Amino acid sequence: MDTFETARLTAERLGDHHLADLIALHLDADVSRYLGGVRSPEITQAYLATNMGHWEQHGFGLWVLRTRDGAFAGRAGLRHVFVDDVDAVEVAYTFRRAAWGRGFATEITETLIRIGFDTLGLSSLIGVVVIGNTPSCRVLEKAGFTEKGEVYFHDQRCVLYRRLAAQAPEVSSVRA
Repeated sequence: MDTFETARLTAERLGDHHLADLIALHLDADVSRYLGGVRSPEITQAYLATNMGHWEQHGFGLWVLRTRDGAFAGRAGLRHVFVDDVDAVEVAYTFRRAAWGRGFATEITETLIRIGFDTLGLSSLIGVVVIGNTPSCRVLEKAGFTEKGEVYFHDQRCVLYRRLAAQAPEVSSVRA
C-alpha cells in the first residue's frame, strides 16, 4: 500500500524526494528530543535509505504524512525493530511542531493498527516510547495498547507497549 488517506491526512510511501522534509523534521530539537537527539542531514539521509530498504524487504514501512492542504505534517508507519533481541513490528510516528496537539497522532495510530492487523495480518504491534514522552504514552493507551514495562531501545530508557490483534476494535477506515 503505497498511499492511503485518513480523515485529515494523506500518506505516501517514503522516498528519496522526501529528504528535505525529513531533514527539517530531524533538525528541530523539540521534535527530536525523544528520537535520540537532533540528526544531521547525513544521518537523516542514512535513515531514509534504511527505511526505504525496509519497504523493499518487508513490503511496508514508513509513510510521509501531509495535511489535506498538502503541508508536510510528519512521518509514520510500521516497521520491524528488535527489542530485547525479539523482532516485533512497531507503530511509529513523528510530527512537526506545527502539527502537535491536533489529534493527528491518534488518527494515524488507529489507521496503522487497521493496516497492521487487517491488511498485513500481523498478530501484534508494539509501541516504544522514551520515558517522559507522556503524550505518546496517552496516544498508545487510547488506542488499546497495554504497557509491558521498561526496555532500553537505541540506548534510551523506554516504555514498551503491546497490542494484540484480538484486541482490535473498530477504528477509522482506510481509503487506499
